[in-house]
Amino acid sequence: MKHYFTKAELALWGGSVALIVAAFCIWDRQNFLTLAASLIGVTSLIFCAKGNPIGQALIIVFSVLYGIISWVVAYYGEMITYVGMTAPMAVYALIVWLKNPYKGNRAEVKVNRLRPREYALMALLAAAVTVAFYFILRALNTANLIPSTVSVTTSFVAVYLTARRSPYYALGYAANDAVLIVLWSMAAAEDLSCLSVVICFVVFLCNDLYGFFNWRRMRRRQQAEEPAVRS
Repeated sequence: MKHYFTKAELALWGGSVALIVAAFCIWDRQNFLTLAASLIGVTSLIFCAKGNPIGQALIIVFSVLYGIISWVVAYYGEMITYVGMTAPMAVYALIVWLKNPYKGNRAEVKVNRLRPREYALMALLAAAVTVAFYFILRALNTANLIPSTVSVTTSFVAVYLTARRSPYYALGYAANDAVLIVLWSMAAAEDLSCLSVVICFVVFLCNDLYGFFNWRRMRRRQQAEEPAVRS
């Protein structure tokens, strides 16, 4: 496996794990479920950055754990989003990625290029999801309603683009990470143990930005090799 990841990717993953563990030891020390979810989550991201379906399998596990964590602090939007949307979409994405390997290599998905009209469709669906969830979350007395609603929007965009094998999935998740940094910072203002979750999403943001960079590089490489495949 050490030959599968580059030295930079191993350094990114190792540094991410170290920061997550350090944050847990400094501000939490009790919620081991949060620690487990964070470590599984950051590991899923380095696999997703490589276009490896293992990343989607790990996201399914992370989504369930994160849903439980969100329920505890009354972030019902996060709980519903990750358990009811992200996890099922990760299952679907896992199937899609396995069905679309690049040149038969199941450790790398074939990168897709979406047409403008599909982005327009995604925007319409995201708007509908946003409006619907705003009223649902308000009815549930969700803490920090506005950022919770925005988190649903960015999550939907991210999982949609992931299932469609677009490099922009990573930017969707990066946007979601930024919202969640704000959301959990609000929770940390009342409970310092939540700072470990804030650090978790800061780390996720860095990993997702790398994922976008690497998927663009993968797409260029795959496109450059395409003529050789046809011949």
